[in-house]
Amino acid sequence: MSVMLGDILLIQETHKLAAAKIKEILMKDCTSKTRGYKYIVAISGESGSGKSELSHSLAKLLKPEKIRVKVIHTDNYYKVPPLLRSEWRRTQGPENIGLNEYDWSLIDQNIREFKEDREAMMPCIDIIPEQIDKLITDFKKVDLLVVDGLYAIKTDHVDLRVFIDLTYHETKMTQIIRGKEPMDEWRSIVLEREHLSVKSLKSMADLIVNKNYDVVPANGKFEALFK
Repeated sequence: MSVMLGDILLIQETHKLAAAKIKEILMKDCTSKTRGYKYIVAISGESGSGKSELSHSLAKLLKPEKIRVKVIHTDNYYKVPPLLRSEWRRTQGPENIGLNEYDWSLIDQNIREFKEDREAMMPCIDIIPEQIDKLITDFKKVDLLVVDGLYAIKTDHVDLRVFIDLTYHETKMTQIIRGKEPMDEWRSIVLEREHLSVKSLKSMADLIVNKNYDVVPANGKFEALFK
C-alpha cells in the first residue's frame, strides 16, 4: 500500500460496507473491458474523510478475486517537500494552496508506467521524519490501481471516480485522532483552501459516498450498474 509511511488508518465498518459497494460496481464494469485491461479507480475527499481507509478496504476485498491492487496516495506528489511546505505556503499566500501544488507530470508518468506494465519509481512520504523516500514498483504484477488523495479524481485515464462528500468540519475528530498536523489557526486556513479545491472536483465524480457513507451514483454512467 502506498499510503504515507507512519500514517494511521482508522478503518471502520462504514468503510468496509462502502468498499463492498464500490467493488460490486467496478466488477460489473470490468466485464465490459478486454482481458488484461489495466483498471484505475480514483478516490477524492477532504482531510479525514476516509480516503485511505476506503482505498485499503477496497484493495483487501479485491484480493480474494485474484485482482492484484496497488494504491497510490497522491499526497506523496506535492512539489514542495513536507518540511518546507508550511513556510512555502505562508510565503506564497493561502491562494496558492490547491491543485497546482501537486506534481501532475509525475503522477501522469506513474499512471503511464502502470498502463504499460513497466517498473516505476514513486515518491513516498515518511510522515515521522517528514522526508520523501522512493518506492520502486513493478506494475507488470498489478492489475488494478487505486489513486487516492484530495484531488485524485482529477487524474487522467481513470475508469471510476469516487468522491467522499464530507467536509473538514465534519471530520475534525478524525483529524485530531490521526494528529498529522497541529490544529491551529493556520491549519484552519489550509483546510478551508483545500475544501474549496476539493469541492470544485465533485462534478467529475461517477460515485458519491454521502455523509452517511452510502455509495450512490453521481451520473448516468454507472447508474444502471446499481440495479
